Amino acid sequence: MIEEIRLRLAGYQPSDCPPEHRHRNAAAVLVPIRLGAQPSIILTQRSSLLSSHAGEVAWPGGKVDEQDQSLSDTALRETQEEIGLQTQEVELLGGLASFVSKFGLWVTPFVGLVPADAKLQANPGEIEEIFEVPLLFLLNNRRIATERLDRQNEVQFAPVYQYQNFRIWGLTALILEEFLKVGLNLDG
Repeated sequence: MIEEIRLRLAGYQPSDCPPEHRHRNAAAVLVPIRLGAQPSIILTQRSSLLSSHAGEVAWPGGKVDEQDQSLSDTALRETQEEIGLQTQEVELLGGLASFVSKFGLWVTPFVGLVPADAKLQANPGEIEEIFEVPLLFLLNNRRIATERLDRQNEVQFAPVYQYQNFRIWGLTALILEEFLKVGLNLDG
């Protein structure tokens, strides 16, 4: 399965940012896949004390800073800040299609492989919990619903997943669905 993901992402080129979104501030997230006998996707639950997206399930990532050389640098830097995953431990496989967030950011996801033994540590100022969803769970299209998202004059239809006590929805679910389509050739 991991080799298939690696090959499919190596041959994938996401579209450039369309003109109507070029004025937006940029952000980047990492879709981290932990290697091992049962590969899993690493997600976070944001702190309930944050002013935006409080308590929501999210990918590690955030807004571009001046020192970032590229969007992938942003994703890796933010991931290290939020969950303690060292940049050198991530094997970047490539990018996915970008999406506009509910707050108007242009968000670009990157997929990366993480060693089975990589240590993670939640930054308590940003992250309440780090959890993992087995890829096998997602391969069976375990969505519980599809919801309509009206944001920034765009309509998107996002799957909703329930894994244990975590509700995966919104932009996080859109990116997850894109990963499943591109990386594993699964239609949602």
